[in-house]
Amino acid sequence: MADKHVQTFPGRYEEIQKICQFVAAGAAAAGLDANAIFHIELACDEACTNVIEHAYGGEDQGEIEVSWQLKADSFIITIHDNGRSFDPDAVPKPTLPELSEDAPAPDIDQVKVGGLGIHFMEQLMDDVTFSFDEARGNTLKLVKKTK
Repeated sequence: MADKHVQTFPGRYEEIQKICQFVAAGAAAAGLDANAIFHIELACDEACTNVIEHAYGGEDQGEIEVSWQLKADSFIITIHDNGRSFDPDAVPKPTLPELSEDAPAPDIDQVKVGGLGIHFMEQLMDDVTFSFDEARGNTLKLVKKTK
């Protein structure tokens, strides 16, 4: 199953569900469990929403190329766009309150907006890498270990 499966989708919010289904079907075929597939779907949803909002600045501004493949013990998703360049190091890390069972519930207003999507992707996946090439655009690689 080392084949690479690639589809290109219009940069529209209504397409995100189709993207997630495409990737989830691949993850299921690769033998990942329901929990891992759910994590993959959440990370893909967040990534594609970010492409539409930030790279393209809105709907119908470009396409999103999505691929998946199984390599050794990893399910690898690649999301590519031709939008504005993205430097993940320029995004501030989110300020999240400490959570414990003893502490009172945190005030959601204390969480700074920005960087949460990247944070969630990093929590849900085993590896998250971004690259930008002037000629090719943005590429996001999401990896979920299969073992």
